Amino acid sequence: MNHSLRNRCEVAMSEAIRKFKGLPLVKQAAIVAITAWNVALIVIAQRDLSHRPESQLHGSKRLWRLACLTNTVGPLSYLRWGRRAA
Repeated sequence: MNHSLRNRCEVAMSEAIRKFKGLPLVKQAAIVAITAWNVALIVIAQRDLSHRPESQLHGSKRLWRLACLTNTVGPLSYLRWGRRAA
C-alpha cells in the first residue's frame, strides 16, 4: 500500500472512531450488539458449511460461503434454506 493511500485510510478510520465515540451510549451499545449478532451468525454458518458435505446442501458450497459473508440475510438464508434435512 502506498504512503498516500495509507494516510487516507488512517484519517478515515480516525474519523469513524471519533464519530462513534460521539454517539450516545445507547446507540454505541446497539451498534456493538448488531455487529456481534452478525459476526456470530457468520461464524455459525461458515462452521456448519465446513462440516457439512455438499450433497447435504441446496446449491453450491462456494455460493453459500459467499452469501454467508453478507449481512444478516446471507447466514440466516443458509441456515433456513441452504441445508437439506439430515
